[in-house]
Amino acid sequence: MLDFLTYFIAPGLDVSFTIALIVLSALTSAITATFGLGGGSLLIAVMSLIMPVAIVVPVHGAVQLGSNGGRAILRRKFIQWQFVGWFILGSAVGALVGGRLATLLPDNWFKGAIALFLLYSVWAPKPKITGRGPISTTLAGMFTSTVGMIVGIAGPLVVTFLRNLTDRRQIVGTHAFLMTCQNIFKFLAFTFFGFALWDYTPLILAMVASGFIGTYTGGFVLDRVPENIFRIAFRLILTLVALDLARRAFLGI
Repeated sequence: MLDFLTYFIAPGLDVSFTIALIVLSALTSAITATFGLGGGSLLIAVMSLIMPVAIVVPVHGAVQLGSNGGRAILRRKFIQWQFVGWFILGSAVGALVGGRLATLLPDNWFKGAIALFLLYSVWAPKPKITGRGPISTTLAGMFTSTVGMIVGIAGPLVVTFLRNLTDRRQIVGTHAFLMTCQNIFKFLAFTFFGFALWDYTPLILAMVASGFIGTYTGGFVLDRVPENIFRIAFRLILTLVALDLARRAFLGI
């Protein structure tokens, strides 16, 4: 069994961390499938504690591509296509802008940026992105995609663009499709700027597979958890992880 698992071990990881990441991918996908968002934030927070942050962002993006893609397929009949076109155009531009900025940031700046964004996404009031015209929608896609390239997660911002939808299934489906497109652009941008994912491909594929299982089964498990209790526990966990990331950024470790 251990010999089989060694195939999935990425540089700098051991068997225990590899297993933990694969299991965590399933859990965080289940969280997002049930509650609409949050799983990606938890996943990148934990990954940032055990992997170099400059590697975490592109690897996390590749994993989330599988997770969001699976969720978009399962929820495809709920996707609200009127929000897609101009948003995707802006996302493509934002991936190039954010990708270039990401290549210039030192490791501790990455940690600090992710920590601050996690704290913002948990505690700060969300901005109101209410425009639905071509220009405002393109700018929303560009802004969220740029942020996602630097801190690895843009889901909490993208979901504010869909806040007027009242059906949670429509929010989850549309959000999953928009994030899938941004993850594709993220993958292409990091490849363009020279990041080689080959050494991490087995781990990524294993996390994508477990993430799809989590997406499919998430509703059966997490629907039984009272949402108010989950939200409180989730906020506390993300806050503790973000504070530890901020500590590491400050100390340069």
